[in-house]
Amino acid sequence: MMRRKPIIALIYDFDGTLSPGNMQEFGFIQAIGKTPEEFWAASDGIARGQDASNILAYMKLMYDEAHRSGIRLTREDFRRYGADIKLFEGVREWFRNVNAYGTSHGVTVEHYINSSGLKEIIEGSPIAKEFKHIFAGSFIYDERGEAEWPGIAVDFTAKTQFLFKIQKGIFSSRDAKKVNESWADDAKRIPFTNMIYFGDGETDIPSMKIVNMFGGNAIAVFNPAIPHKREVAQKLLKQGRVNFITPANYGKDSRTFRLVSAIIDKIKIDNELKLLSRYK
Repeated sequence: MMRRKPIIALIYDFDGTLSPGNMQEFGFIQAIGKTPEEFWAASDGIARGQDASNILAYMKLMYDEAHRSGIRLTREDFRRYGADIKLFEGVREWFRNVNAYGTSHGVTVEHYINSSGLKEIIEGSPIAKEFKHIFAGSFIYDERGEAEWPGIAVDFTAKTQFLFKIQKGIFSSRDAKKVNESWADDAKRIPFTNMIYFGDGETDIPSMKIVNMFGGNAIAVFNPAIPHKREVAQKLLKQGRVNFITPANYGKDSRTFRLVSAIIDKIKIDNELKLLSRYK
């Protein structure tokens, strides 16, 4: 009987992890006549003043400012903003290189987004086609196709739920039934031990901790151009939230590629040893 290749899930936050900025800063904020500093200060003010979710606050502000400026917010409009997203060095080639490495070492590599940003903007990005699924925030749209209400707001708690969905092969953000059902370990599509989580900030900490706790690998990525970002990553490593830290360079000669290649090697060996332990 032919054995199924192990599947390894690489799961990424987006802002600060694959891109050096917040995705709203590559077109939308400029379109409403604000600076990023002004927009995020206003968003934080809403959250503090109302004791509200930071995620829902920024989504409300996007909606309000777009209407004030006469800007339509359709799925197509969001995707156009996504086309201009800047990416860290090597990101565009990263997926091809990692996939090839996985194939040559007898594993299947899949890529997922787990972001507090907006799904529609990510879908317009140059790397959207690389992901098996994008878990992120989104709006509800009216009969004219325009955003009218938050549909999904992804905070740190929602991010952890998506990890269990990836584990079980559930690709619906709405599902709250299957994800909570008890599954036998051998029925789970991707065990936590086969997950590699990439993140850079506070909304990633619970997900990093869960992946780490269940035997997977969590990596804190930092922008080397911003000194305090490295300090944040080092603190996460010291606290045991992550297994590794690495600069946000994804080129084939980068530390990130060497690190992930080594983790893939280890996962493959661990899977082989697990199979050999079943000898009767």
